[in-house]
Amino acid sequence: MRVAGFGMNSRATVESLRAALAAAGPAEALAALGGAGLAEALAALPAHAAMVAELARALDLPLIEVASVAGIPTLSQSLGSLATHHTGSVAEAVALAAAGPGARLLAPRATSADRCATCAIVVAWPGAST
Repeated sequence: MRVAGFGMNSRATVESLRAALAAAGPAEALAALGGAGLAEALAALPAHAAMVAELARALDLPLIEVASVAGIPTLSQSLGSLATHHTGSVAEAVALAAAGPGARLLAPRATSADRCATCAIVVAWPGAST
């Protein structure tokens, strides 16, 4: 299972999310999986769910809402994310929480060109544990 998690600021648009998703996938993975095929689900905090749901509908993917990301360890460390959500990266933590035990980040979060959205992609295998 591959899950793309998103974080964003109040200026983010669906195009910001698309750009962050494209930036999050290694080029060879995007080529092999056809871009949107990089993820099997999108994930977001409830405050971001409406915008991510719009992208999920456009890509015909399910949306997983994650209630909290507090305390989830991440590769990236944003002072804003730490202060507001008690984790270093909302995108990374949302993706990890949505994918469940055994999930691993493909890479640190990527940022959209307009710097309004971030995306991180995780891979999880059924039955895997942390």
